[in-house]
Amino acid sequence: MAKKSKSKYYVVWVGQNPGIYDNWKDCQLQIVGYPNARYKSFKTLGDAEEAYGSSARDYISKSKKVSSKPSYHNFLAEIDEDSISVDAACSRNPGVMEYRGVITYTAEEIFRLGPFDDGTNNIGEFLALVHALALLKRNGETSKIIYTDSRTALSWVKNKRVKTTLKQTPKNKDVFTLLGRALKWLHSNDYQNKIVKWNTEKWGEIPADFGRK
Repeated sequence: MAKKSKSKYYVVWVGQNPGIYDNWKDCQLQIVGYPNARYKSFKTLGDAEEAYGSSARDYISKSKKVSSKPSYHNFLAEIDEDSISVDAACSRNPGVMEYRGVITYTAEEIFRLGPFDDGTNNIGEFLALVHALALLKRNGETSKIIYTDSRTALSWVKNKRVKTTLKQTPKNKDVFTLLGRALKWLHSNDYQNKIVKWNTEKWGEIPADFGRK
């Protein structure tokens, strides 16, 4: 059971392992693929503990069901073992943005940048991809696959062009500096790494997901 302060706590009344979880990813593992799973998020640990000691019916008017599609752990045979995954998070559009890359099979974080003011999720996804490409090239890992769940970022990398309506301001100067560096890298470097669209519908959330559902 979680003991430290978190922005959200998740109560799982019916699932693989009922209990209280302090992040969406761990909660998701308990409910996805479990028939008639019942769960709900709470803002404080105290509220979550009180709810867990009560019936789900007191907090959920209708039984909340989740998709029968299992998480990516059930599809590891379909996912390349020698790979990393990238993702971004943005509080609003534009808003506070950050991005990161993880080892796909373990979700171990290998890089993380941000938060940056007045960015967008698409920009974050794009920067994460280019960051991963540059890192892998520098490390000589030219055969490692990169997974992303963003078609937009894939397109921007492929075309070496960013299509955004975001305007540069003093507040987001750092975001545009990173964009300039990323585009310069794409135009100055070749890469062999294959970028693959993550199959969210089948595999669940990408391992690099920030879990802010």
